[in-house]
Amino acid sequence: MTTAPQLLVFAASTRPGSLNRRLAETAADRLRAAGAEARLVDLDDYPVPLYRGGIELDGGVAEGARRFADDLARHDGLVLVSPEYNHSMPGALKNLLDWVSRIKPWPTSGVRAMLMSASPGARGGARGLAALRITLESNDMRVHETQFALPAADRVLTEDGFSDPGESDRLDHALKALLAAV
Repeated sequence: MTTAPQLLVFAASTRPGSLNRRLAETAADRLRAAGAEARLVDLDDYPVPLYRGGIELDGGVAEGARRFADDLARHDGLVLVSPEYNHSMPGALKNLLDWVSRIKPWPTSGVRAMLMSASPGARGGARGLAALRITLESNDMRVHETQFALPAADRVLTEDGFSDPGESDRLDHALKALLAAV
């Protein structure tokens, strides 16, 4: 008997009412409907101070980073839904990843991840995902080749799902590919 895949769905936006939070919630719901166990978390679940080597020397790796590392170890994969900030990832997310990279061996090593983003813009946050991919892969994470960037998300992503059936199908296809990989 096989067990349901355990996925950590991480909303990396700190803004209330975020399109990326809504996309993460939708992805978690669809993963559950597909038979996976999906746990929705966000940056507030893993508070860390701004990384400084002196802080680490005095007190070790921040507790929030250790908690995130533990959660990665307890799940079969990660769905990371991140907004694009100036063609990159949010600074708070990068800071958490910097803290996590201080744990040896890397808790990200071998973890399967899918990247997602939602944006009102025409590219859906894809440039930010490219920057995020570099950081994650440099810490030996296995970032899935399929990613999901949702353009015009302010019009397409509604409280009830998607107003565009094509985008809805595209999300389902991406999630199905992730489930097949994990």
